[in-house]
Amino acid sequence: MTVIHGRENPLIISSCKSYINCRRLNILYYVAVNCQLAGSINLYRMLLKFLLSAIASYCMPYRYCKLGDNIFLAFFVYFRDCYVLSFIYLTFIPSYCIRYVRMADEKFFLYPKFDWQRRYEALRASFVDRLPAKVVADRFNYTSQYIHLLRHQFIHEKIDFSEPVPEGKVARRIVDSEIRKKIRNWREQRLAAGEITELLSGDGIEISVRTVERVLREEGFPKLPRRTRLKTGLTVKGTEVPDHSTAISIQELEGRTFDSDSVGIFLFAPFLAKLGIGEIVQAAGLPGTKAIPSWSYFLSFLALKLLGTERYAHVGDYAFDPALGLFAGLNVLPKCTAMSTYSYSLDDIHISRLQTAFVGNASRIGLYDGKYVNLDFHTIPHFGEESVLEKHWAGARNKIMKGALTLFAQDGESKLILYTDADIKRSESDDQVLQFLSFWKRIRRGIKPTLVFDSKFTSYIKLSELNASHEVKFITLRRRGKNLIEEAEHLSPWKRIEVPHAKRKYKNPQVHESMITLRGYEGEIRQVVLRGNGREEPAFLITNDFNMPVELVVSNYARRWRVENGIAEAVKFFHLNALSSPILVKVHFDVAMTMIADTLYSMFAKKLRGFEDCDAPKLYRHFVRGKGSISIKNQTVTVTYPRRAHNPILRSVLWDHLPGVLPGMGDTNLRLRFK
Repeated sequence: MTVIHGRENPLIISSCKSYINCRRLNILYYVAVNCQLAGSINLYRMLLKFLLSAIASYCMPYRYCKLGDNIFLAFFVYFRDCYVLSFIYLTFIPSYCIRYVRMADEKFFLYPKFDWQRRYEALRASFVDRLPAKVVADRFNYTSQYIHLLRHQFIHEKIDFSEPVPEGKVARRIVDSEIRKKIRNWREQRLAAGEITELLSGDGIEISVRTVERVLREEGFPKLPRRTRLKTGLTVKGTEVPDHSTAISIQELEGRTFDSDSVGIFLFAPFLAKLGIGEIVQAAGLPGTKAIPSWSYFLSFLALKLLGTERYAHVGDYAFDPALGLFAGLNVLPKCTAMSTYSYSLDDIHISRLQTAFVGNASRIGLYDGKYVNLDFHTIPHFGEESVLEKHWAGARNKIMKGALTLFAQDGESKLILYTDADIKRSESDDQVLQFLSFWKRIRRGIKPTLVFDSKFTSYIKLSELNASHEVKFITLRRRGKNLIEEAEHLSPWKRIEVPHAKRKYKNPQVHESMITLRGYEGEIRQVVLRGNGREEPAFLITNDFNMPVELVVSNYARRWRVENGIAEAVKFFHLNALSSPILVKVHFDVAMTMIADTLYSMFAKKLRGFEDCDAPKLYRHFVRGKGSISIKNQTVTVTYPRRAHNPILRSVLWDHLPGVLPGMGDTNLRLRFK
């Protein structure tokens, strides 16, 4: 070693130092790799000792020539090399080396390098591991919205992992002059890039949308303004959308076949034909237009009611369904604006004629018994601030509120609604029992039913008029007060009776009969005080039928709850409370359509073995709702229903005994097939 003035040459020392450091790093590298792979603590200590010996042997000449006789400084350097530097080298360098030397481990999947692999692993974590979108987004450096987009694209087969997407720069496809000419001609016809791609594919030229867009840019065509599929004449599912709703004939549909989500609507066609719906619409004198006749408008409204549509504004959910259009004799159902405008064009005389004609036809085919009729009011709430509707008592909400007061009359035996009214003011509510009686006399001449209603339905003066002028029997409640309840505790004798109701919980209440007089009522009236019927306070029944057995008086009034159950069903399924307008004529038309739809569901239920007493929501869920296919051939409409659990019940119906025609299409032959 060269020494200058008793000291070593700095250049030589620097070279020696670099050499020693490089050798030291090489040794540390191999030792760290071997220690990490070995995994044994004893072997690790042995190699560590070997490392320190190697370092000491390589550094000995350097220390001797540099430090000379300075023992303390030599001890410090030895301590630094043995403990401090060895700790740093063996702690950080091994992990650094292992991280970049070993690549074939789980980090290849946890930290994907390519974009396609990152999307693949993100989708796998979302679908297979079922991790939340936020967790997946944080793991793969995406946003939650992009994870939802990836899921949507993958579900709809817009992402293909069958072959990895090539990374880096991809050579562009060369488009020849002939293809460019076709693209130019189609763009001049205002076709989008996607539509041009489909046309090229039809000609056997497979080319991507991006390539078509690139060619259009090179040819100098600007982008078309964004258009929805509805504006281009197609829905999302590719169904053709006509410009407007119009009447069609069966000849125009010859040979067509299409699928629908609402084929259950055709199950009601035989019952509509049995009711003579064409005669009903004609007798009502409903208006029509040049494009859409009156019966098509009527059947369009009825179809939405039968499907349980909440509002006519929701007709857009079925606007492109050709099956509903076929049911109404149209290509598609009218739009919301057309239906709303039509309902406003109706007058009270139209609705009155419609109701009279429908109830008259239903009575002729024997749908009503007519001996007992339940009457009740129902307030349809309205929450508009600018409406002029009066406030009425809403029993379901147990308060007085603004709304439309409607009347429902129900046949006590069949539970069918046979009369409705909606244009009722508070001052006119007591007269509604006489209005119904006038209507019923036009339907059933010479037959006087027994009317059943609650205490607030009319006044005692009107009861006296019913008894004296019309000789109509009634059963109602007496308005009771505190004094009347106290007097009932001292009444005697009490008689225990048996009410003939199979499902009644309290079948043996106690009754007390007497003759009383009421303020405003001419003559005496029969009173039946009832206790032991599950109520804390006794009930006071009054009737002008002195010959009816007391058991029938109690049981017939108990059946008045059927009309309240019918109203509750109309609210639940037919959305009776979805008041769309403060115009009461429009409300009355909606109530009348609810009555007709409820009658059709009842007629349908009577044909289903085991489901005769089911309500409309259950019938819709099990039988009406569902997909199917429709085909028109030889002027016959064939509706095919796929395999379902309740198809055996539908197959057991004697459809041959019902009219097999479609009223909306001019009584075209209708055939129902159940797989």
